[in-house]
Amino acid sequence: MGSILREVLSQRNILVISLTTSFWSIINMLYMPYWSLYLQELGASLEAVGLLNMIQASSWLIFQLPGGFLADRVGRKKVIVYFTLTNILSPICFLWARTWEQIIPGILLGALSSVYMPAFNAMISESIPYERRGAGFGAYRMITSIPWTFSAFLGGIVMDRLGVIYGVRLFLKLTIVATVVITLIRAFFLQETLRPRKKKEDMELPQLGREEGGALSVFKRAPKAIYLMLLTASISSFGMRLIMPYIVIYAVREVGLTKTQWGLISMTTGLISTLLAIPGGVVSDRIGRKAVILIGRTLSPISFLGLSLSRNFMQIFLVQMISAIGTGFGGGVYGGMGGPAWQALVADLVPSRMRARIMGLMGTITGLSSLPSPILGGYLYDDYSPQVAFLVAFALGIIGATIFAIFVKEPKKREV
Repeated sequence: MGSILREVLSQRNILVISLTTSFWSIINMLYMPYWSLYLQELGASLEAVGLLNMIQASSWLIFQLPGGFLADRVGRKKVIVYFTLTNILSPICFLWARTWEQIIPGILLGALSSVYMPAFNAMISESIPYERRGAGFGAYRMITSIPWTFSAFLGGIVMDRLGVIYGVRLFLKLTIVATVVITLIRAFFLQETLRPRKKKEDMELPQLGREEGGALSVFKRAPKAIYLMLLTASISSFGMRLIMPYIVIYAVREVGLTKTQWGLISMTTGLISTLLAIPGGVVSDRIGRKAVILIGRTLSPISFLGLSLSRNFMQIFLVQMISAIGTGFGGGVYGGMGGPAWQALVADLVPSRMRARIMGLMGTITGLSSLPSPILGGYLYDDYSPQVAFLVAFALGIIGATIFAIFVKEPKKREV
């Protein structure tokens, strides 16, 4: 594990991205695990919490596709630097908000930063040798995750002692400072990874322009496995987003956990998933991505089933441990697009020139398919029961994992 970490950190871009992402995550995770509770303190109902999550998801989607296009056209670094700075807008708006409705402008402005996500993923994959891609993504995930695992616990202590409103606003102020520092570091130290065109390619550009320039036309030329992965991600993401905004509400309001206890669970699960990230990536490099991804995408929905049966701190703790193991092996808890092994498989399938656009389009379609999910989850939670929402999420996760298991095949030759 030490040699892999040294190899990954020897890549300048990975070192810069890892350090800045870690710094951002430390601040962000001080309050994000309690965000749904904060919205309720501002007067939001469960349905309103779901609505805000839908607005956030939909606004992020608007910029994913142009983000991939820009990254493939003007380069990864410019997109990352310029749109990292836009992260300063949302915390300013959130500090101003005094009702849940006033949170909406901050969500919309915060979505601008999603422009850099395709460039971000592409730069990481292009900074790691393709034969070590799984281990590299795992190492990156481990490096960036360890610091924030302690943030959730510290944040919980602050929320219990000072209150959710005061605690969240304190950490939002720290976020503004962190954004400025991170932007400057990325501007000075990141190096471009998009390979310049050869002269022959430049001469042929007029003939290729329409075909290569359009993200949708590029997507049509993607391997069949990308379509099947997209279907898997869309179904799994719908199930995951059905309940994710409400897990902390269920744990604190229904089961009776303190915010410090929830922070302890978040810290422990974060450590477990982080420590498994490199072993999961190494295994995916040696035996293939598919088996590792399946472990994660099976365990994650099982944890949703476990939540429906949990009635005390220890039960929720054990269930979240299952989720953490799935996350470490690349399951859906990082989001519908999965973890290190999943991202490595996408990179294996897609050539560098198309990679950012494909990643951006996959993110857009996955998000679009799950837009109604948080509102539906709030409806199921409030009008029926939390257990119904958890069971529906479990079923959708298993369906997504089954599709992946049966139909997705790894490439015989990995793209560089």
